[in-house]
Amino acid sequence: MPSQDPNVRNKNFDEVALGYTEEQALDEAQRCLNCKNKPCMTGCPVMVHIPEFIAEVAKGHFEEAYQIISNTSALPAVCGRVCPQESQCEKYCVRGKKGEPVAIGRLERFVADWHNTHTCDVPPRPQPNGHKVAVVGSGPAGLTCAGDLARKGYDVTVFEALHLAGGVLVYGIPEFRLPKAIVQKEVDGLKEMGVTIATDTVIGRTISIDELMEEHGFEAVFIGSGAGLPMFMNIPGVNYRGVYSANEFLTRINLMKAYRPDSDTPIQHPKRVAVVGGGNVAMDAARCAKRLGAEVYIIYRRGMEELPARKEEVEHAEERGSSSRPSITRWRSLPTRMTMSTRSAASRWNWVSRTPPDAASHRGSRQRV
Repeated sequence: MPSQDPNVRNKNFDEVALGYTEEQALDEAQRCLNCKNKPCMTGCPVMVHIPEFIAEVAKGHFEEAYQIISNTSALPAVCGRVCPQESQCEKYCVRGKKGEPVAIGRLERFVADWHNTHTCDVPPRPQPNGHKVAVVGSGPAGLTCAGDLARKGYDVTVFEALHLAGGVLVYGIPEFRLPKAIVQKEVDGLKEMGVTIATDTVIGRTISIDELMEEHGFEAVFIGSGAGLPMFMNIPGVNYRGVYSANEFLTRINLMKAYRPDSDTPIQHPKRVAVVGGGNVAMDAARCAKRLGAEVYIIYRRGMEELPARKEEVEHAEERGSSSRPSITRWRSLPTRMTMSTRSAASRWNWVSRTPPDAASHRGSRQRV
């Protein structure tokens, strides 16, 4: 799929993957074998009718393909970008047994983007059924629940603690992976269906669940508050200035736009950054730090084959552009303590690593990836 040049994207927060053209989407859709037993659907958590929507794409019927997807998925444009298709639907694609699987996620993204660009029709509001439901949290689970209930005629109110709806889609996933305009488009679609979004409302503090049900007439409450609290390593030095949890670092950048010079909540622009971990969140943090001008290092205790992050995200993190060096360096080790250097006003922290028992030969060394 086309993407921004590494030399360019390392200096901006615009979306990296540019998406298929119509010609590319048609070519990719025609690779689908339209299997009778539909193994790809077994890997989809929301059971999107994958062969059916791809068949419509192959015919050039993009709006019909979107309607098939939206019958079971409330967030097609989001899922097409951030769902781990390689471990879900594409994992079971028959094409993948002797080559590359059909790019199901990229086709879903293309269809959703085409719909958002070419269709301005307001979806009809379902007939109300007279029942009220409260949804706590406006992340992927909360928005999906609200959409499914709204389609069945329920009066749904979504309560969000932050000032913007979207949950981790807004505060956690960077702009270059998931543009916030896409998330806002999905939220606006729910509002058009009659869903009420109440931001700056902390359930349990602003109002209790008992009050929702006893005083405000809600008959059911769905709690999708997420797992937003960070976990820290129990090692000395984690409280030093300059040591961030990924939660805070990404929230400052994504939700509060701390990378902008005029931001009300600025963030440090360090020269060197070490990111502990090898999952998607670690890659997001590393790539954000790279865009802030830092030299970035990934610290992970296992090998490249065991990295839990998506392959595409690792490749994007490694690409540097002008230099033959990758943009990240990895140590196969774990930090055991952090020490603060006070040689300058802009203090910088260093970490001291512990080599795993099975990697004694790498003691004190670092590996380029």
